[in-house]
Amino acid sequence: MIVDLRSDTVTKPTPGMLEAMWSAKVGDDVFGEDETVNLLEDKAARMFGMEAGIFCPSGTMTNQIAIKCFTQPLDELIADQTSHVYRYEGGGIAFNSAVSTRLLNGDRGRITAEMIAPEINAENIHYPHTSLVVLENTVNKGGGSCYTLEGIKPIAALCRDKKLKLHLDGARIFNALANTGDKAVDYGKCFDGISVCLSKGLGAPVGSVLLADKDTIKYARRIRKVFGGGMRQAGFLAAAGIYALDHHVERLKVDHAHARLLADELTKCSWVTNVLPADTNIVLFDTVDPADDVLKKLLDQGIKANSTDTHRIRFVTHLDVHPDQVEWVIKVLSGL
Repeated sequence: MIVDLRSDTVTKPTPGMLEAMWSAKVGDDVFGEDETVNLLEDKAARMFGMEAGIFCPSGTMTNQIAIKCFTQPLDELIADQTSHVYRYEGGGIAFNSAVSTRLLNGDRGRITAEMIAPEINAENIHYPHTSLVVLENTVNKGGGSCYTLEGIKPIAALCRDKKLKLHLDGARIFNALANTGDKAVDYGKCFDGISVCLSKGLGAPVGSVLLADKDTIKYARRIRKVFGGGMRQAGFLAAAGIYALDHHVERLKVDHAHARLLADELTKCSWVTNVLPADTNIVLFDTVDPADDVLKKLLDQGIKANSTDTHRIRFVTHLDVHPDQVEWVIKVLSGL
């Protein structure tokens, strides 16, 4: 048995998703003529109470387009020091937008209005102009920790008061919503931009949608073109996203339950020193032995996982991890 817990990006399209892809109505999306892409963009925008959307190949692209739209060269954005836009997007903030980054040390990646306020630069030629705040939900490096809408509202109010833009890297936003019970449509009242990833917990093979107001999305299409992100008959991919939004959102709670089972078992293992709370579908835990040694032992038993530090390992549950596989992993962990 092989159980792949490296990431929720490893999923394969389900039979229903493949059928939706096969039967999609397509056109040239760069000309705005792909019917299925248009449907996906409109559907996602309505779900989050936003005016418009743009379909892109990846969450990195939607995040980088948003940063480009919401900043000017010599600006500065504020984000947590673990944030994906800072750590895992290839230095794109500086390269694509000529923007510096003010990093905060949040609680498992979550920052607050009280933390942000003193880091907003005064208007002074010696300082970069603070123009943007970026949140991540859920937080990958925080072990799937998530913001509640009540926690976001004070940040949104601060940004409005200080005339800053607020962007959400919603890589696993539906995991956060499944955990908190908040409504997606309410997010549009808080954020200027929202990146919604379809290829993680939702199981689509490719793609993210950037949501914003119509003027921002109009400019985003120009930036997507410059970034090389214009796709032609992309409806085959967009159909997978539509299917995912229709069929794979509610089932995310199953992934969360599986993650909690694995976290509970890890707390009983003598070779584990610490297990972070498993709020959603990510389990981070620290090991006595080097992580690479533990990963080799797990792989010998058919379990694939990744390290995030020299003594830290990450498990991620997803729709291709089934109950019998979770039972098998628990058996392996108990005997390791």
